[in-house]
Amino acid sequence: MKKSLIIIGAIILIIIMIGGTYNRLAVLDERVDSAWAQVENVLKRRADLIPNLVNTVKGYASHEKEVLTEITEARTKFNSANSPQEYAEANTDFNRALTSLYAVVENYPDLKANENFSELQYELAGTENRISTERMRYNESVEKFNSTIRRFPTNIMAGILRFDKRQYFEISPEDAEVPEVSF
Repeated sequence: MKKSLIIIGAIILIIIMIGGTYNRLAVLDERVDSAWAQVENVLKRRADLIPNLVNTVKGYASHEKEVLTEITEARTKFNSANSPQEYAEANTDFNRALTSLYAVVENYPDLKANENFSELQYELAGTENRISTERMRYNESVEKFNSTIRRFPTNIMAGILRFDKRQYFEISPEDAEVPEVSF
């Protein structure tokens, strides 16, 4: 009788440990998904602002067709992205296209003074800050999740329960370079 109580107690303890580990991993996994959803949200906001910026510039720089085409292609690539890596690549293309756009803007002083353009530029700058913040939050969630599933004994349970390492949202080496600004 005493032996069977010990066995039942051990089984209950193991079930509680497995359940606790699973619940903790599920919560961390959901936090990563939630943080990624917010990254997508602010990236989408930027993608939605870009056509307005482009349309404002079109009126001034109609012959700068290749820059506007480059921005449209970058937006299309963003809209078809499915993973943090694909979003990072689309982000690089967006940044390159925006750099080209701002080079065009430098050639049109009236455009820089245009109220619509100034407002859109302000909105875009705010969105870039949001993207940076949300990317940081996402990467923090990924770091916590990944470090948890790699620690012993959780790593054993994570493997059994099929919790896999999550991918960070990393910028390209080109995005890490400081842009040259000249007046």
